[in-house]
Amino acid sequence: MDREAFILMTVGGLTLDPMTKTPIVVLKDESDEITLPIWIGLLEAASVATQLEGVSMARPMTHDLLKRLVEEVGAKVQRVEVTALKENTFYAAIKLDINGNETSIDSRPSDAISLALRTKSPIYVAKEVIAASAASANDVQEAQGAETASETQDISDVSPDEWADILESLDPDDFKYKM
Repeated sequence: MDREAFILMTVGGLTLDPMTKTPIVVLKDESDEITLPIWIGLLEAASVATQLEGVSMARPMTHDLLKRLVEEVGAKVQRVEVTALKENTFYAAIKLDINGNETSIDSRPSDAISLALRTKSPIYVAKEVIAASAASANDVQEAQGAETASETQDISDVSPDEWADILESLDPDDFKYKM
């Protein structure tokens, strides 16, 4: 990894898009000067939120299982990287150390971030992704009119009990993709 091409970021929280009510994970740099919103699915948001809030589930969630699999085969998550933004879709990679060899696994950013939170691995974002996201955000604001930050609902303060209620009340018919 070319350290000059990436910025170390952390999860700053979760919020909801005020227009679509889609969850957004917000990454921020160490100085809080740069933020990167990434729209994610409801289940991925629940996975991120449970980890941020320290909520333990009775059974392992998908990202807990993934962490366990990585550990059981003797691998280590070295870092995750948000590598590209193409046609409003973010791309990421999970960088694993397997017996001293680095392997890169293609991933959705939401899955990579959830795994990074569980393994306490660093999250890096390519500078070109931040620039592309800023340009994309400017285009959207010009087309739709700027939304104020106060209109965005912050879901990072949801209590563990409330998350449990939300997760228990999920209905498969609420999801866009049907099996």
